Amino acid sequence: MDTQALRTEIKALLVRELHLEGRAPGDIDDDAPLFGEGLGLDSLDALELAMAIEEAYGVRIPEGDASRPAFASVAALAAWVAAARATPPGG
Repeated sequence: MDTQALRTEIKALLVRELHLEGRAPGDIDDDAPLFGEGLGLDSLDALELAMAIEEAYGVRIPEGDASRPAFASVAALAAWVAAARATPPGG
């Protein structure tokens, strides 16, 4: 799957799983922060998003501060998922 398609899927997942009322996937900027001033997600949203990403893509999101780079933006999350899927288990 190409990066742009993965970003589009992740945006749809964000809207669907986090019930972002009044927002369409196309309204989400690839490089906008997911937390704080960007989408305004909080720690509970991070947990829900991690579980949804793990289920949808079969990858493991690191816990705590190690997850911060992956959750920086949609672009960062898509890059992280793509890299995790390309890495063999245990590798």
